Amino acid sequence: MTRLTATFLALIFALSAGAARAQVQTAPEAGFAPPDSGGIQIVWEVRNRFRLFREERDFALQVEAMASGRSVLAAEGALELQSDGRGWARNTVGRLCIDPTGRVNSPCTRDGVKEDYLTPADHAVTVHLAGAVPVGAVCAWTFSDNDAPPIQSTLDCAEPINLRVRYGRTTTASVDVSSGSEAPLHDATPITVRDILIAGLGDSIASGEGNPDRPVALSDDGFCFRSYLEGSTGQYFRPSRKNYKGARACESAPGSTNELFNWQKLGAQWFNAACHRSLYSYQTRAALALAVQYPHIAVTYLPLACSGATIPEGLLGSMRARECLVTKTAMNCAGTVGGQVAELHEALAAAQRRQPERGLDLVFLSVGANDINFSGLVADVIVDSATERTLFQRSGLIGNVEDSRGTLARTLPQNFQRLRRALKPLVGGDLSRVVFVSYANPTLAGGAPCPGGLAGFDIHPAFNARPERLAKTSRFVESEFLPQLKNIVQCTGGTICDGRSDVMTFVDQHQRAFEDHGFCARSQSDPQFDQKCFRADGDSFVTDIVQAAANPLTCGEAASRFRAYLPRARWIRDANDSYFAAMTYPLAARTASQPTDIHDATWGVLSAVYGGAIHPTAEGHAMMADAAWPAAAAILGLPPVEAGVTREPIDPIAPKR
Repeated sequence: MTRLTATFLALIFALSAGAARAQVQTAPEAGFAPPDSGGIQIVWEVRNRFRLFREERDFALQVEAMASGRSVLAAEGALELQSDGRGWARNTVGRLCIDPTGRVNSPCTRDGVKEDYLTPADHAVTVHLAGAVPVGAVCAWTFSDNDAPPIQSTLDCAEPINLRVRYGRTTTASVDVSSGSEAPLHDATPITVRDILIAGLGDSIASGEGNPDRPVALSDDGFCFRSYLEGSTGQYFRPSRKNYKGARACESAPGSTNELFNWQKLGAQWFNAACHRSLYSYQTRAALALAVQYPHIAVTYLPLACSGATIPEGLLGSMRARECLVTKTAMNCAGTVGGQVAELHEALAAAQRRQPERGLDLVFLSVGANDINFSGLVADVIVDSATERTLFQRSGLIGNVEDSRGTLARTLPQNFQRLRRALKPLVGGDLSRVVFVSYANPTLAGGAPCPGGLAGFDIHPAFNARPERLAKTSRFVESEFLPQLKNIVQCTGGTICDGRSDVMTFVDQHQRAFEDHGFCARSQSDPQFDQKCFRADGDSFVTDIVQAAANPLTCGEAASRFRAYLPRARWIRDANDSYFAAMTYPLAARTASQPTDIHDATWGVLSAVYGGAIHPTAEGHAMMADAAWPAAAAILGLPPVEAGVTREPIDPIAPKR
């Protein structure tokens, strides 16, 4: 049995016996107990304090993963190995306080208790006695908030106390310790839970695109796609979806709506399909890290970021949904998603009607890449076939650096000013409470631009990352887009702002780490499947359609052996990763542009890129979270974490309106 497996089994045992007890019995910091307490000390912490999670076992898993001072990145690596690359979120995604449509569950039943998610009335805490506690001592506990009748309990001092304390009030916990003929010992401490409300806004980088909470399950046989060429030369096979019973050949009759529904039921799952929101998002992981690191707070997190969002369409206005919500019995293709700022405003207004002092403490934000048509630049780099390039240029799907440069200079600063004006009232006029986490250059490895070629892009016959186009785009991102975006956010470099209150908190410390982990990074420690089956020469897939129908991989391995969540040198999904992890069919597009056949050439292209090509992996998001959460902690006035989990009391601050 490996050490990791033993740790996992120990965690499961602890959960079955009551995880809260195991969590709180950490040795207190030296010198913390008052001198008249005889060396004993009351220690408390909030249970299941990341309030998006309905069940404490999901939070306990994250606490265990970040134990001993682990970073979010190290924790993600441990969880990836623990899950054999299937991902920790595949189980947690069904146990959230937000439903698949993005609506907050109100009330949300958390650990058997109904709670108002945005305006909690109380919080579950665990209290125990630490320090020089005599063996067999008896503790007489009293808990009082000077309003409700005191709660009293007498039991063995080795036993923790679980109770709920009212939010917005201080509960005094006191204990008298009796042990034989020894003089009684006494200690008391205030319990004040600070509930921090955090919203996540932005685009696909903010939402977690590329990392479905439950990856698509792959079949080992092939599925036929048409290309834009005619005849058998315009057909190619790629891995199918597991358990799909419909026709896999392109020669089959056009599929019915029912066939499409059966196909979609077997797709990847996101906790919000319309926006491709994922628990692996850096925003979710940063909010979660705050909850893990600070036991005296609770974190109420409201995820609103949406893949494909720009400032005008997505942040300030509505936008087209990423894909339909598919249940076991139906597909819901609403088509549009409301503007994120408006949805946040409505949520806050509703919360303040119930709890007037409730305010928004912090916003995580990433936006701007879609505004300059970064997806069009990616298409320009990887779409190589003349036929596809002509078709995509006519439809506006292929962009160019010159147009993006003009948008960056003129349109983006203007739209950012509009966004500032919309966000200011939500954060009390102080935009430093907006933590803007910048993008990383996805095209670098070893500090230099990726060389290009077919590696990672042979999932579609028309793809090939042309070196000259790749180098041009990489230079633009590195020397123009990222520096100018920083100027816009920080009100420098000639950006016109209304003063210091317009300056957001800017985070880009992760960019250096990404210089070694772009989409072309490879390592001998990469998963064996990747090394064997994703070939650098672009010969990963069988071209003979008869053979490919049985197994489309030239390596001979089963496609089902691919694992989306194993440690890799690349922290950026390539097109092969996108297909093998998500294989997205974006049904929420306008009806007129929807193909009628699931083998259609349009879906062949989209399924290769629409689920997260050139987006961070879960490890990439974890690295971004490691850069983001300390900045958030500083803004919130939380004490620095030097090593491990802080146990210092958290000073309350005035609520924001």
